[in-house]
Amino acid sequence: MALKTEEDTPRSETGYDAKDITVLEGLDPVRKRPGMYIGSTGPTGLHHLVWEVVDNSVDEAMAGKCTLIEVTVLADGGIRVADDGRGIPTGPMKEHRGKSAAEIVLTVLHAGAKFGEGGGYKVSGGLHGVGVSVVNALSSRLVLEIDRDGTHHVIEFRDGGKPKGALQATGRAPRGRTGTTVTFWPDPTIFEEVEFRAQTIVERLQVMAFLNKGLEIRFRDERPEAKPGLTFKYRDGIIDYVKHLNASKEALFRKVASLEQKEEAMEAEIALQWNTGFYESIHSFANGISTIDGGMHEEGFKKALTNVANKYARAKGSLKEKDANLLGEDIREGLTAIITVRLQDPQFEGQTKAKLGNVPIRSLVERATNEKLADWFEENPREANQIVQKGLLAARARLAARTARDLTRRKSALDGAGLPGKLVDCSSRDPRESELFIVEGNSAGGSAKDARNPRTQAILPIRGKILNVERARVDKMLKNTEIQALISAIGAGLADDFDPAKIRYHKIIILADADVDGSHIRTLLLTFFFRQMKPLVEGGFVYVAQPPLYSTLVGKEKHYLKDDQAKAGYLAEHPNHNKDFQRLKGLGEMDFSELRDTTMDPTRRSLLQIAVEQAAVADEVCSVLMGEDVDLRRHFIQTNAKDVRFLDI
Repeated sequence: MALKTEEDTPRSETGYDAKDITVLEGLDPVRKRPGMYIGSTGPTGLHHLVWEVVDNSVDEAMAGKCTLIEVTVLADGGIRVADDGRGIPTGPMKEHRGKSAAEIVLTVLHAGAKFGEGGGYKVSGGLHGVGVSVVNALSSRLVLEIDRDGTHHVIEFRDGGKPKGALQATGRAPRGRTGTTVTFWPDPTIFEEVEFRAQTIVERLQVMAFLNKGLEIRFRDERPEAKPGLTFKYRDGIIDYVKHLNASKEALFRKVASLEQKEEAMEAEIALQWNTGFYESIHSFANGISTIDGGMHEEGFKKALTNVANKYARAKGSLKEKDANLLGEDIREGLTAIITVRLQDPQFEGQTKAKLGNVPIRSLVERATNEKLADWFEENPREANQIVQKGLLAARARLAARTARDLTRRKSALDGAGLPGKLVDCSSRDPRESELFIVEGNSAGGSAKDARNPRTQAILPIRGKILNVERARVDKMLKNTEIQALISAIGAGLADDFDPAKIRYHKIIILADADVDGSHIRTLLLTFFFRQMKPLVEGGFVYVAQPPLYSTLVGKEKHYLKDDQAKAGYLAEHPNHNKDFQRLKGLGEMDFSELRDTTMDPTRRSLLQIAVEQAAVADEVCSVLMGEDVDLRRHFIQTNAKDVRFLDI
């Protein structure tokens, strides 16, 4: 009996045939699954396109072939990245039917100079050779210009990476220039929004300049009402970076420790300084790429730092024989450190490169820290003693905080549910549909209470500005009434004891006033959540609602305007308006009907029944107005921080 082939089998019998198999070719996989390559199609992924192009220019700088990178946001929303490196090779590739190397790099995944043994790159941030081709795939238009061998070359791509023609030589390179210029316009059919945020780009470029000593990076924004351009260039590299991060804090001492270690295939550079604060701030990089989840280089540094500090403390008598060693967290309290490594074959986790996995780099960093930091301690005894004494105080505070947390747990158990008396809870007990609005003051709480949906929306009024946890240890923080109310209402614990499974509301919404004080309160709350309930932030449970600052009557209809810029825009569009605006200083001035009906256009919903829109946190929210915390701003403003979201009316 002959075997039945798939063609002989009716489709209804299998439901799964050869015709169901799809082969994605060229750049199609990127357009089909962009999140696999850039993380998301929101603001994070949009800005990731810029990083991919800039990283290629930085690779040229690390190879010693580039001294200047220029990044421009064009008036029409495109991005231009130009460098004075060697320029992408323009010659034909026989194995690709004679197409130019430049066209192949832009249209073929895993094509680039990051794989071979030749003269491309000894170290680079690019690992898979997909970066610039991904940018091309996700752009509606991309123009590549190359100055090389005295000639200017141009090739243009449209509609997701399709070349309009072959690479063309259009004349002589201007003034003998060499380098690559990539200009691209993100595809609006792929991304949720295609407007680049200048501050996000500026902060990333500044970091790149810090990490590449002597590299000049210029930024210009040609859009209307943009701020003046900026130029970054740092003679001392990561030493300047540490000083920058500690500028808003009180340094424990003026000196910045600097360590370097080089081997044939890899090298490490570390700069560190302590401040009088209570939180560590360690930023690690591999081949210029920010490894936000750490990795082997961070592990080696932390282990060696703990070892060096304890050895020094015992040698100098600060730790007695019967005393327990200081923990790593004690020694790192108030530490600001930059760890940057360069290696030939970096093993990152995924294309977004969040964590470094190379085991040999751990040994290199650990050895460098053990040897050279120990020497620095001996050469700088005053500073070393200050570090040890701060660690000893941190250890005592850690024990006091543990006692305070134990008391808080026992008190909550005795109080039953332990919910704060001023919480107006919702009736639902399903965290997935429950929302907690944190409002400013009892009057705002009263208005919000009347405007809410009592089944799913809870209201927690807080009095004024909560404690700035950047300036207080845990034991003091736990005595603060407003913070106690927040901990009790959310119900999931604190710090290392925080359990996301116990969160009582899956939307924690900060609903502060639209004025400067409201901005400060938002920042203090974000700081508290980030420092003490980090899984709440990382899990996407934290939201920021933006109430309007102005209202105005048009006939009998009331219009709401978000801020001064919105007011100016409204007046520009309605020059004959009577200019009678009410400034809403606080939510308490808005009665429940206004809170229900607040809308700025028919496509947007009311303040307490609002559509969630993910966005980067605005400058005015993240600037800590009383002692700006650069590290905290960097966390929230960086586009990879997709964890705090906006509710925008």
